[in-house]
Amino acid sequence: MKRRTLLSSLALAPLAIHAKNTPQPTLSERGTFAIDSNRVRFFHAAIRERFSILFVADTHLFIDDARGEPYRQYSARMAKAYNQTKHFQTGEPTNPEKCFQETLAIAQKEKVSLVALIGDIMSFPSEAAVDWVSQQLKTANLPYVYTAGNHDWHYEGMSGSARELRDTWTKKRLFPLYQDENPLMTVREVNGVRFVVIDNSIYEILPEQLAFFRKEVATGKPLVLMVHIPLYAPERGMGFGCGHPEWSAKTDRNYELERRQRWPEAGHTEVTMTFHKEVMKAPNLLGVFAGHTHNQSLDVVNGLPQIVTNPNATGAYLKIEFVPQSR
Repeated sequence: MKRRTLLSSLALAPLAIHAKNTPQPTLSERGTFAIDSNRVRFFHAAIRERFSILFVADTHLFIDDARGEPYRQYSARMAKAYNQTKHFQTGEPTNPEKCFQETLAIAQKEKVSLVALIGDIMSFPSEAAVDWVSQQLKTANLPYVYTAGNHDWHYEGMSGSARELRDTWTKKRLFPLYQDENPLMTVREVNGVRFVVIDNSIYEILPEQLAFFRKEVATGKPLVLMVHIPLYAPERGMGFGCGHPEWSAKTDRNYELERRQRWPEAGHTEVTMTFHKEVMKAPNLLGVFAGHTHNQSLDVVNGLPQIVTNPNATGAYLKIEFVPQSR
């Protein structure tokens, strides 16, 4: 994104509505940021020294082997979804495996402090895919954090609620990627910046996740929130489904295609809506990063930027740099 475009986005960014007399953070309290294509920079006085991370989502690996044969009826559609793609920069033919390997090579070359794998790294919970990713990460020898997206744990057509299926396949298949950390929520600190990772792949936030986020806000340290599904921003559609006021069975248009339970008639839980509100007013939150929509975008609400990445299935990633700023 060009600087002029960024300034226009900031000037036109809609503001969220909050209760009366609630002090709201300003852009200066959060620091400042800039975006140029897939490079994002944050400037803040609390950042100790310059460093960078790579943010990756939506690789959609379809690797499978004989172990997946009993599940073919559930994996068939997504196994064909991203076999061949076009590179996000060159337009040349590529594929998810090649893109993932090239991204890790870039992370090594750039000497990033963390690789954030934020959902839909797999198109379905294939043992072969998890093994392959684990080996790639081991070989790259990079610090990383992982959380699931809505496809990582989903076998289409398998009975059960989203929460039940996420719990089942996290334990059966995805758990090695969590490095013995809590699959629902974790945090990493790098040079004074805390990277808060929360699994919202069922579109909802659980009470323990809200409590975890509140605890991180209470540290007063600069935070970056990472979720797979973007948080609702004004005039965004259901792709920005976490905290969306119209998210419900009435607006769920893909449940038949994805062969899953329909979203609830009543819409979001109170916990999810409270989480959304508290994120948007957290004074020490530098930004929110997400995937899911397969389309890079920027929304600024209350001075808080939410940046969605293009899919890693096309080689895309975000390089996020953190730069000390004089007080």
